[in-house]
Amino acid sequence: MGHHEVGNHDMEELGETERNLRSPFRHLSSSFSSTTSDLAVSSSLRENNDDEMELQWAAIQRLPTFKRVRTSLFDFQLLNDTTKEEEDIKIEGKRKVIDVTKLGALERSVFIEKLITEIEYDNLRLLEKLKERIGRQESIRLSLSLSLSLSCFEAIPSLQLTVTFVLRVGLEFPTIDVRFQNLSVEADCEVVQGKPIPTLWNTITTVFSALTKVSRCKSQSYKIKILKDISGIIKPSRMTLLLGPPGCGKTTLLQALSGKLNPSLKVTGEISYNGYKFTEFVPQNTSAYISQYDLHISEMTVRETLDFSARCQGIGDRADMLKEISRREKQSGIVPEPDIDTYMKAISVEGLKGTLQTDYILKILGLDICADTIVGDAMNRGISGGQKRRLTTGEMIIGPNKALFMDEISTGLDSSTTFQIVTCLQQLTHITEATLLVSLLQPAPETFDLFDDIILMAEGKIVYQGPRSSVQEFFEHCGFRCPERKGVADFLQELLSERDQAQYWYRKDQPHSFVSVDNFIVAFKKFQAAQKLNEELCTPFNKRESHKSALSFNMYSMGKWELLKTCMAREWLLMKRNSFVHIFKSSQLVVIALITMTIFIRTRMKLDLVHASYYQGSLFYALIRLMTTGITELALTVSRLSVFYKQRDFYFYPAWAYSIPAAILKIPFSLMDAFLWTALTYYVIGYSPEPERFFRLLFLLFLVHQMAISLFRLIASVVRDPPFAANFSLFTLLVIFLFSGFIIPRRKSIHTYMRRLKRRKELILMLQTFSAALLPAWVKWGFWLSPLAYSEIGVAVNEFLAPRWQQVSSSNATLGQQVLEKRGLNFSGYYYWISVAALIGFWIIFNIGFTFALSLLKRKLNLSKHVQEIMIEKGKLR
Repeated sequence: MGHHEVGNHDMEELGETERNLRSPFRHLSSSFSSTTSDLAVSSSLRENNDDEMELQWAAIQRLPTFKRVRTSLFDFQLLNDTTKEEEDIKIEGKRKVIDVTKLGALERSVFIEKLITEIEYDNLRLLEKLKERIGRQESIRLSLSLSLSLSCFEAIPSLQLTVTFVLRVGLEFPTIDVRFQNLSVEADCEVVQGKPIPTLWNTITTVFSALTKVSRCKSQSYKIKILKDISGIIKPSRMTLLLGPPGCGKTTLLQALSGKLNPSLKVTGEISYNGYKFTEFVPQNTSAYISQYDLHISEMTVRETLDFSARCQGIGDRADMLKEISRREKQSGIVPEPDIDTYMKAISVEGLKGTLQTDYILKILGLDICADTIVGDAMNRGISGGQKRRLTTGEMIIGPNKALFMDEISTGLDSSTTFQIVTCLQQLTHITEATLLVSLLQPAPETFDLFDDIILMAEGKIVYQGPRSSVQEFFEHCGFRCPERKGVADFLQELLSERDQAQYWYRKDQPHSFVSVDNFIVAFKKFQAAQKLNEELCTPFNKRESHKSALSFNMYSMGKWELLKTCMAREWLLMKRNSFVHIFKSSQLVVIALITMTIFIRTRMKLDLVHASYYQGSLFYALIRLMTTGITELALTVSRLSVFYKQRDFYFYPAWAYSIPAAILKIPFSLMDAFLWTALTYYVIGYSPEPERFFRLLFLLFLVHQMAISLFRLIASVVRDPPFAANFSLFTLLVIFLFSGFIIPRRKSIHTYMRRLKRRKELILMLQTFSAALLPAWVKWGFWLSPLAYSEIGVAVNEFLAPRWQQVSSSNATLGQQVLEKRGLNFSGYYYWISVAALIGFWIIFNIGFTFALSLLKRKLNLSKHVQEIMIEKGKLR
């Protein structure tokens, strides 16, 4: 009985001890949410033992969200602009709280150099740290030592308890699953049998037949199938290589999957991103297509080209993701690595003129050595062809797009550079779970081994699609084996050629017969990779699994005002780069003005009808001079149209964002040219001395220059062919000059003037002079459609209705009225303002027409090599 009582008493003590042990852990669990921050901060900073940094980070965490995602701890040693006190801090290796938006170009460059020294390894380390921060989990261990003393036992050793808390941010990268089923693309071409020899007469008749739709040759419309009923999946986090001989439809497939296909092509089948069809989102702003053509503005540097592309493409979901990471880290008390934090915050700010992302792309593509070199063209020395190819790649991957379609990115590059770039793309694909489809013509073996999947095309069909590791197994099953010293990529492409296929046949006991593309496709359908692919295609993608920010549902990445500011900044930069052209043009205008002054000098000019013609001739010459000065805009506009079409089709900006800055920023140059001409010639020639008439003439010449620039821009955007645009501009000027009312006067006004003449000899003289040079009545509408006619009315009324021309002659008409009637310009004084309004109207119409031409006109369709080869077989390509 005593033992029973002792046992009960011991059990009660053990129960009480258990309750006492549980109580601290309950308290620890209940207060975990309030003390986690202190525990995490202590754990993260224990290794550094830097109290000052801990205080700095705590100060950052107390900032509002908007400021917190822009504020970071930056290494003092990388700062360029520091005080004397901060120079001493640099030696200690401390950090400073900075605003990442205020980092200078040199600081950004040095920071990237610190992060990435060896491109292949350091870039991998950087991307892994980014992924670790986004989906990180951080463990904190808490150890407790408890000493128990029980009356029923002589000694109980201390209990060592360890509790582990897991802090997790737990975000995921958005992914894109690209699927295409029964995809076919057709092109309508014209086959001409018996095309005539290109003589002068045949060329004229060909043009005439094109205008009248009457052809001298037998022609027919022919449909070319570029892609023929193909299906497949481009998976995220796997890099896919697109192989095939030239002309097999690789470019068309890439353009179709990225939504950049020419609208004139007929597309059937279905393409989807994460289960969404192209009509349900904006594929052009979701994916990026790297063209095989290097189209860039030659006056811009490599860095400026990338900065502009980064501003136009925006930052995607980087800012929202960073805010969520910052919020969860603040709640969990996680302190990120300062350099990674600075990098993520610097690339998540929208609208910066210079971004850290640009320096990162320059580094991994090896363009940092030519970052400040202009791109150049045939007339201006710039970067090399291989560097232009890398710039084309960097221009698109600098954006936030998660689906990348790259067409012949290795053109002009050596194998080492190609391997380096593809390695960086592989790291980007695997770590950030991007979707990549890359077309390469002849990749080196080490480059080929970097890819996860292979798509082999021929004759517009897919021969093989599946893992790279299984491609040789499939063709060995078909009877073909790759030699040991042969590259697999070359083996795959030569295998489809009838001339080269036999050398890879390894079944010596069986005779070789050519295996066509269709036979390979039939064999592939029985292969395990094809069966697995069909099963995945038959299973629809669940839209609920799609990340909310994976697809873009907005046409443009920025607001209208930001787009306008971005294009305005680039246009101003190009004007400064082309300052020599504008300065030379103005200098030329000054020289011509000096010559004009000597011809029409006021000492030889008198106030009579004879010298009035000289005055009027000098005014007309001023209009001609100011109008023809704007023809330089024609060449500048035509040279940039190809770049504009590329960026417009990629949804960088709309047409109005390009046309408005082009119109506004030319105003200072028009004002300067008009002022130079008017200031030099007005009082030397001896026009009416009233100041208000000086400024009226100045304003009218300014409007003429603006109207001319807008006219030539419109012609360039409509015609688009440089030689033809130049000839058409000259023809347009000729028509405008003829209908201006000076070279050929108006008929009605001339007859009114001749009726006022009293002497018969004067009437006969005037009839002989003007009878053959009067504007016919049936084309009098041309006078009112000519912008120069309104300009001529304005300058004539401004000069010849001045007080000094109001002398009344024997015909009861003032001298000024006679001069105006002689040229058919007898209008009242208020017609000056009508002329001003008309010129402003022409300026508005021409600029609106320029905007509509940029918006509606499409680039000329360039037939692919595949289409051209088929056309050569079927007939002659016209």
